[in-house]
Amino acid sequence: MLEIEKACFKINDFKVFDIQSLTIKQGSNTAFIGRNGSGKSILVKALVGEQQLLFGKVLNEFKSITHISFEQLQKLIDDEWKRNNTDMLSEGENDTGLTTAQIIQENNSDNVLCQMLAKQFGITNLLSRRFKYLSTGEARKTLICKALMQQPELLILDEPFDGLDVAYRENLTNILSALSEQGITIVLVLNRFNEIPAFINNIGILADCQLLKFGLKDTILEDTMVKQLVYLENISNLPLPDADGPSIQLADELDRISLNNGYVRYDNKIVINGLTWHVKAHQNWQIIGPNGSGKSTLLSLITGDHPQGYNNDLTLFGRKRGSGETIWEIKRHIGYVSSSLHLEYRMNISVKAVLISGYFDSIGLYQATSDKQVKLADEWLQLLGLQLQSDKPFHSLSWGQQRLVLIARALVKHPSLLILDEPLQGLDHLNRELVKRWIDRLIKEGNTQLLFVSHHVEDAPKCITHRLTFVPNVDFSYQYKLEQIK
Repeated sequence: MLEIEKACFKINDFKVFDIQSLTIKQGSNTAFIGRNGSGKSILVKALVGEQQLLFGKVLNEFKSITHISFEQLQKLIDDEWKRNNTDMLSEGENDTGLTTAQIIQENNSDNVLCQMLAKQFGITNLLSRRFKYLSTGEARKTLICKALMQQPELLILDEPFDGLDVAYRENLTNILSALSEQGITIVLVLNRFNEIPAFINNIGILADCQLLKFGLKDTILEDTMVKQLVYLENISNLPLPDADGPSIQLADELDRISLNNGYVRYDNKIVINGLTWHVKAHQNWQIIGPNGSGKSTLLSLITGDHPQGYNNDLTLFGRKRGSGETIWEIKRHIGYVSSSLHLEYRMNISVKAVLISGYFDSIGLYQATSDKQVKLADEWLQLLGLQLQSDKPFHSLSWGQQRLVLIARALVKHPSLLILDEPLQGLDHLNRELVKRWIDRLIKEGNTQLLFVSHHVEDAPKCITHRLTFVPNVDFSYQYKLEQIK
């Protein structure tokens, strides 16, 4: 078996990868699931002994471990094309690219074993062909044959189904299942839950460079938060529910926020000093900085809740602050979620009522609702996978589910600007992963732009395009760094 206990692996000078407990036994097949950046590649290196262990226990009893990744395949193909540019061969010049058989036997010359594996994978007719001319599926099978020439006890495949059509995925799944029956222990590293084959026994969930959960497949998939992750994955192509009325359409050339030389002072303390900031169409911003740096003050200027907003050169959605607009005219463009809002939702009302309150920008529900609003709320609950909790008290949900409902509440009217102030605060790693996936899903499918406030750069969802950083000075004041995320 391969066993890791209370281990910490170094990624760089500022980041580590943690595994509390992981055991891979011979004959028990495992799938690890995680998004890009969750630490999948670091996990693979830890399993094969290539990642620096800072502390903890690693016991590996497998005599032979082989790892296959898409990056390896891409490099192999690139190397083959570099042997010579086939499109520019002179007359009579030979193509020096390796054949499929040569690739398979590159590290272990055994023609009998090569023929046997090629037959098992259905690529016997490709053995004499140049490897670089194979399709993605054919090249993937060739790489697995090459790995099996080493007769490994543990075979690790990183994203083996990426780039394969349905038929090829099914074929590869059947082959891997057969290899498992022959005594090879299989580990798959995947992006999607729907790629987990039936022969898998155990599942591990990765996020934020940690192995969050690990156990029997059925047990992990029954976990409430994992069920929601699976659900969000399955609904990725469904449209968002409509707004209650026509969505507000803003011209692309119109800045959503324009703040010039922003200034806020409390008694003798200057909180914001000289901030010039413009949020243009299609930009999603992360705002980061330590406690007390002025992040929430900046947001309150935007939402109209700060009295000094009217002393600043601030234009929102093309309208200058203080030009006669009401607080409700400001808020109709904005959806807002914060930890303080979450805590203020103390009244005992239903989950559906919380969602509907988003149409009125109120905490609680004090107005008559339309049939359309009730219908749309039901559609949001369906999208959240919480339709069965519709009439239950809001506080009967888990903290992460409450957060999702409040984010959806902020989006029911399809606002031009969604402001999330520390939306991950108080959540465990799996709930944070769930919330970030949901944010990305909503921003991708709608016409809303995002302001995402957090203490840490790594909290950002994938949709972020720009970042505003509050940088402390030695005199406890702050400078402002504005950058585009590449």
